[in-house]
Amino acid sequence: MDCDEVMLTVRITAAERALLRELARGHGGDVSDVAVDGLLEVIPALHDDASVLPLLRVLARPAPFALTLWLPAPVADLLPLLGERLARTGGPAAGPANAALSAALRLWLAGDRVALAGALARLHGGCGAGGAAAPFGPGPVRTAA
Repeated sequence: MDCDEVMLTVRITAAERALLRELARGHGGDVSDVAVDGLLEVIPALHDDASVLPLLRVLARPAPFALTLWLPAPVADLLPLLGERLARTGGPAAGPANAALSAALRLWLAGDRVALAGALARLHGGCGAGGAAAPFGPGPVRTAA
C-alpha cells in the first residue's frame, strides 16, 4: 500500500458504477484513477455554498452500492473541506469526507457520457488503452439526403 494514498468508500448507483467501469476501461486505467480525474474536474467548480446545492440533490437520491476507491492524499485532503460545506448547507454531518466524495463523483458521472470520455482523453493527451479511441466517441455523421 502506498502511504500517499487514502482509501475511501463511495456510495453510487448500479448505473453510475457501470459507467465508471466503462470509462476506466476506455481510459486504460482503474476506477480510482477515473474517479480522481472526475473529482479534479468537479471540486474546483464548487467554490461557494450556493454551488453545493447540486451535491445535496445528488445525495438525496438513493445509492445502494459501496465502492472502495484509492485517492492521492492531496485530493483526499480536499474532501473534508467540501464535506464541511455540505454539512453547513444542510447535508449529512456524519462521514463528511465520504459523503462529499460520493456526491462529487455522482455529480460528475451525471454528465454526458461522450463529454466525460472526451474530458478524460483530453486530460491524458488523447491516449486511451493502447492508443485506442474513447469508447463513447461520436458515431457516424449523418447528413440530410
